[in-house]
Amino acid sequence: MARDRVRLSKALSWLLRHNAEKEGFTFLEGGFLPVHEVLKHKRLVGYTVGDVEAVVAECPKQRFLLREGSDGGLLVRANQGHSVPSVEVEMEEVVGPSLPPVVVHGTYRRSWEAIRRGGLSRMARNHIHFSAGEPGEGEVISGMRKSADLKIYLDLPKALATGLRFYRSANNVILSPGDAHGLIPASFFLKVIDVRTGRDILETHNGSAAMESSDSNVLSNEVQSDLLKEKKMKKRTEKLAKIQKLKGEQAEGKKLEKNQVEMISKENEVSEEIQLLQL
Repeated sequence: MARDRVRLSKALSWLLRHNAEKEGFTFLEGGFLPVHEVLKHKRLVGYTVGDVEAVVAECPKQRFLLREGSDGGLLVRANQGHSVPSVEVEMEEVVGPSLPPVVVHGTYRRSWEAIRRGGLSRMARNHIHFSAGEPGEGEVISGMRKSADLKIYLDLPKALATGLRFYRSANNVILSPGDAHGLIPASFFLKVIDVRTGRDILETHNGSAAMESSDSNVLSNEVQSDLLKEKKMKKRTEKLAKIQKLKGEQAEGKKLEKNQVEMISKENEVSEEIQLLQL
């Protein structure tokens, strides 16, 4: 039963965040869809309204929200993480006394050089996501993947002062569309902590001659770097295609091997790598 609910949660995320319109649904105001209509989709056939209620109630990151519709039926939506531009989920704008003391984005060490040069990107999503505090502390339950090995701390007052806008979702995730290009430049980073070592790699880059040497090497090897990027892009794209195929098979009830399930869990990570390679 627990495994079935994990599959249901993933299917709901896939549909409500990214694919509802492609699958023929029309979002209601606030990004909601009727539960009874959602359950007709081929990936959710066999589940009940009760199953959806249980997944929403038990989700530790509070990814979803249920609401009663005007006809008395249940509506469901994803609280954040959308890649559909037309979805506008009501959120509280972060201003004045509502500023969280800590705003942190989780990512991966191998993505740092691209982020350092180009900034944080919202990529294919509508917003860049941040935790409103350290994950696991107090009411902080969402906004960062547990596997992240790099934590980027944002200077929120500085970013707000330049006109960047930030919002708080229903499950307390801080979201920003970024600038006109969908980016938050590295100039707004307070510190960047390597989770494994506890070292602030931003301080190292900003203050050392080694950083200058690194930049020089990057420039002198521009052609080799571009070729390497192309190879990485090809590998990541092929891996993402395999993941999406496996997800389809899983949604249709096929039993997957342990390594295949582990591969599916890397979907967001692989997608982020592809987007960063495109910067």
